[in-house]
Amino acid sequence: MIFLIGYMGCGKSAVGKVLAKHLNKKFIDFDDYLEAKEGAIIKDIFKNKGEIYFRKAESVHLQSLIEENKDAVIALGGGTPCYGNNMQQINEASSKTFYLNVNVPNLTERLEKEKSHRPVIAHLSKEELMEFIGKHLFERNPFYQQSAFTINANTKTVQEIVLEIEELL
Repeated sequence: MIFLIGYMGCGKSAVGKVLAKHLNKKFIDFDDYLEAKEGAIIKDIFKNKGEIYFRKAESVHLQSLIEENKDAVIALGGGTPCYGNNMQQINEASSKTFYLNVNVPNLTERLEKEKSHRPVIAHLSKEELMEFIGKHLFERNPFYQQSAFTINANTKTVQEIVLEIEELL
Protein backbone atom coordinates (compact mmCIF):
# COMPACT_ATOMS: atom_id res chain seq x y z
CA MET A 1 0.00 0.00 0.00
CA ILE A 2 1.33 3.42 -0.99
CA PHE A 3 -0.12 6.60 0.51
CA LEU A 4 0.18 10.05 -1.05
CA ILE A 5 -0.25 12.86 1.46
CA GLY A 6 -0.26 16.63 1.15
CA TYR A 7 -2.28 19.81 0.90
CA MET A 8 -5.04 20.26 -1.68
CA GLY A 9 -3.58 21.14 -5.05
CA CYS A 10 -0.24 19.41 -4.44
CA GLY A 11 -0.95 16.75 -7.09
CA LYS A 12 -1.85 13.66 -5.04
CA SER A 13 -4.56 12.42 -7.41
CA ALA A 14 -2.68 13.21 -10.62
CA VAL A 15 0.50 11.55 -9.33
CA GLY A 16 -1.44 8.65 -7.83
CA LYS A 17 -3.16 7.75 -11.09
CA VAL A 18 0.10 7.68 -13.05
CA LEU A 19 2.03 5.91 -10.28
CA ALA A 20 -0.64 3.22 -9.95
CA LYS A 21 -0.57 2.64 -13.70
CA HIS A 22 3.25 2.39 -13.70
CA LEU A 23 3.20 -0.10 -10.81
CA ASN A 24 0.17 -1.99 -12.12
CA LYS A 25 -1.75 -1.31 -8.92
CA LYS A 26 -5.25 -0.10 -8.15
CA PHE A 27 -5.62 3.67 -7.60
CA ILE A 28 -7.98 4.96 -4.93
CA ASP A 29 -8.82 8.60 -4.37
CA PHE A 30 -9.86 8.63 -0.72
CA ASP A 31 -12.29 11.52 -1.24
CA ASP A 32 -14.15 9.47 -3.87
CA TYR A 33 -14.09 6.39 -1.61
CA LEU A 34 -15.48 8.39 1.31
CA GLU A 35 -18.21 9.94 -0.83
CA ALA A 36 -19.27 6.50 -2.07
CA LYS A 37 -19.40 5.13 1.49
CA GLU A 38 -21.35 8.14 2.80
CA GLY A 39 -23.63 8.43 -0.23
CA ALA A 40 -22.97 12.18 -0.41
CA ILE A 41 -20.34 14.57 -1.68
CA ILE A 42 -17.90 15.99 0.87
CA LYS A 43 -19.21 19.54 0.51
CA ASP A 44 -22.73 18.34 1.43
CA ILE A 45 -21.48 16.22 4.34
CA PHE A 46 -19.77 19.31 5.78
CA LYS A 47 -22.84 21.47 5.15
CA ASN A 48 -25.46 19.04 6.44
CA LYS A 49 -23.66 17.15 9.20
CA GLY A 50 -20.70 19.37 10.12
CA GLU A 51 -16.95 18.95 10.26
CA ILE A 52 -16.91 16.89 13.48
CA TYR A 53 -19.18 14.26 11.89
CA PHE A 54 -17.07 14.35 8.72
CA ARG A 55 -13.75 13.85 10.55
CA LYS A 56 -15.16 10.93 12.58
CA ALA A 57 -16.55 9.32 9.42
CA GLU A 58 -13.23 9.93 7.69
CA SER A 59 -11.39 7.94 10.39
CA VAL A 60 -13.86 5.06 10.20
CA HIS A 61 -13.67 4.91 6.41
CA LEU A 62 -9.87 5.19 6.47
CA GLN A 63 -9.71 2.08 8.65
CA SER A 64 -12.07 0.24 6.26
CA LEU A 65 -10.03 1.33 3.27
CA ILE A 66 -6.82 0.04 4.87
CA GLU A 67 -8.44 -3.31 5.71
CA GLU A 68 -9.93 -3.73 2.22
CA ASN A 69 -6.98 -2.63 0.06
CA LYS A 70 -3.58 -4.08 0.79
CA ASP A 71 -2.00 -3.33 -2.58
CA ALA A 72 -3.14 0.04 -3.87
CA VAL A 73 -1.93 3.58 -4.42
CA ILE A 74 -4.07 5.84 -2.26
CA ALA A 75 -4.37 9.62 -2.55
CA LEU A 76 -5.61 10.90 0.79
CA GLY A 77 -7.61 14.04 1.44
CA GLY A 78 -5.50 17.02 2.47
CA GLY A 79 -6.80 16.96 6.05
CA THR A 80 -7.08 13.19 6.48
CA PRO A 81 -3.68 12.66 8.17
CA CYS A 82 -4.30 15.54 10.60
CA TYR A 83 -7.22 14.28 12.66
CA GLY A 84 -7.68 11.63 15.32
CA ASN A 85 -5.10 8.89 15.05
CA ASN A 86 -5.28 8.81 11.25
CA MET A 87 -1.57 9.38 10.64
CA GLN A 88 -0.74 6.62 13.10
CA GLN A 89 -3.13 4.27 11.24
CA ILE A 90 -1.53 5.23 7.93
CA ASN A 91 2.02 4.63 9.17
CA GLU A 92 1.08 1.33 10.80
CA ALA A 93 -0.51 0.17 7.55
CA SER A 94 2.41 1.11 5.31
CA SER A 95 5.99 2.32 5.37
CA LYS A 96 5.43 3.77 1.90
CA THR A 97 3.99 7.18 2.72
CA PHE A 98 4.92 10.14 0.54
CA TYR A 99 4.32 13.77 1.41
CA LEU A 100 4.06 15.85 -1.76
CA ASN A 101 5.41 19.12 -0.41
CA VAL A 102 4.47 22.29 -2.28
CA ASN A 103 5.11 25.77 -0.85
CA VAL A 104 2.48 28.45 -0.20
CA PRO A 105 3.16 30.59 -3.32
CA ASN A 106 2.96 27.57 -5.65
CA LEU A 107 -0.15 26.20 -3.95
CA THR A 108 -1.76 29.64 -4.20
CA GLU A 109 -1.04 29.79 -7.95
CA ARG A 110 -2.40 26.27 -8.50
CA LEU A 111 -5.51 26.70 -6.35
CA GLU A 112 -6.29 30.18 -7.71
CA LYS A 113 -6.97 28.44 -11.06
CA GLU A 114 -9.17 25.76 -9.43
CA LYS A 115 -11.19 27.90 -7.03
CA SER A 116 -14.51 27.34 -8.79
CA HIS A 117 -14.15 23.56 -8.22
CA ARG A 118 -13.23 23.93 -4.55
CA PRO A 119 -16.08 25.37 -2.48
CA VAL A 120 -13.95 25.86 0.65
CA ILE A 121 -11.78 28.47 -1.11
CA ALA A 122 -14.07 29.73 -3.90
CA HIS A 123 -14.90 32.98 -2.09
CA LEU A 124 -11.31 33.93 -1.15
CA SER A 125 -9.26 36.67 -2.81
CA LYS A 126 -5.71 35.75 -3.84
CA GLU A 127 -4.30 37.37 -0.68
CA GLU A 128 -6.86 35.60 1.54
CA LEU A 129 -6.14 32.32 -0.23
CA MET A 130 -2.40 32.68 0.44
CA GLU A 131 -3.09 33.38 4.13
CA PHE A 132 -5.57 30.46 4.33
CA ILE A 133 -3.04 28.03 2.82
CA GLY A 134 -0.21 29.32 5.01
CA LYS A 135 -2.26 28.85 8.18
CA HIS A 136 -3.34 25.34 7.17
CA LEU A 137 0.17 24.26 6.21
CA PHE A 138 1.51 25.54 9.53
CA GLU A 139 -1.13 23.45 11.38
CA ARG A 140 -0.84 20.36 9.18
CA ASN A 141 2.91 20.21 8.64
CA PRO A 142 3.65 18.23 11.84
CA PHE A 143 1.35 15.48 10.54
CA TYR A 144 2.59 15.60 6.94
CA GLN A 145 6.19 15.40 8.22
CA GLN A 146 5.42 11.98 9.75
CA SER A 147 5.45 10.53 6.22
CA ALA A 148 8.31 8.17 5.44
CA PHE A 149 9.35 10.31 2.47
CA THR A 150 8.98 13.96 1.51
CA ILE A 151 8.98 14.89 -2.17
CA ASN A 152 9.63 18.50 -3.12
CA ALA A 153 6.84 18.83 -5.68
CA ASN A 154 7.05 22.58 -6.28
CA THR A 155 8.27 22.69 -9.86
CA LYS A 156 8.28 19.03 -10.86
CA THR A 157 5.99 17.47 -13.42
CA VAL A 158 3.73 14.56 -12.49
CA GLN A 159 6.09 12.27 -14.41
CA GLU A 160 9.16 13.54 -12.50
CA ILE A 161 7.41 13.01 -9.17
CA VAL A 162 6.33 9.49 -10.18
CA LEU A 163 9.90 8.62 -11.19
CA GLU A 164 11.25 9.96 -7.89
CA ILE A 165 8.74 7.86 -5.92
CA GLU A 166 9.58 4.77 -7.96
CA GLU A 167 13.28 5.27 -7.20
CA LEU A 168 12.52 5.52 -3.48
CA LEU A 169 10.46 2.33 -3.56
